[in-house]
Amino acid sequence: MNRLDETKDFVPVRIAVLTVSDTRTAGDDRSGDTLVERLTGAGHLLAARAIVTDDRDKIADQLRAWIADPAVDVILSTGGTGLTGRDVTVEAHRDVYEKEIEAFGTVFTIVSMQKIGTSAVQSRACGGVAGGTYLFALPGSPGACRDAWDEILRWQLDYRHRPCNFVEIFPRLEEHKRRK
Repeated sequence: MNRLDETKDFVPVRIAVLTVSDTRTAGDDRSGDTLVERLTGAGHLLAARAIVTDDRDKIADQLRAWIADPAVDVILSTGGTGLTGRDVTVEAHRDVYEKEIEAFGTVFTIVSMQKIGTSAVQSRACGGVAGGTYLFALPGSPGACRDAWDEILRWQLDYRHRPCNFVEIFPRLEEHKRRK
């Protein structure tokens, strides 16, 4: 299912990690730490890291700032994907997406079902593209971040993954802007 073509060189990706929480600090951000450990352990580069409160405009502003930054290829956010009134991360992501990657949420639900059963329906994890940058909104638990990374993102952010991956199409994400 997940295959790596070892004849190809690994291409490190520059990834920013955004934690969305009204209560987390740098000292107790276990989900953000999990993502940083996973991405750097895989050979990718931590491009930036921040914590913002559960405020749709603040989340979208941070996403836009990183989308505009040429040193950021991918944004992983954690937190705010649930169903409560303060959970607005998905809405903030969709405010900035040019295209949504609908299958990401579906595949994440399938992975989650294997771990937490029908409780997986409570997550609204999503993914999209904007300004040539991939964005993924993950739940706020370290387990969900591990699952998303280990089962999906680890593979799709590895240039060697076959039959296809997100990295190999980076150059084409904004090809519509080059057309006359």
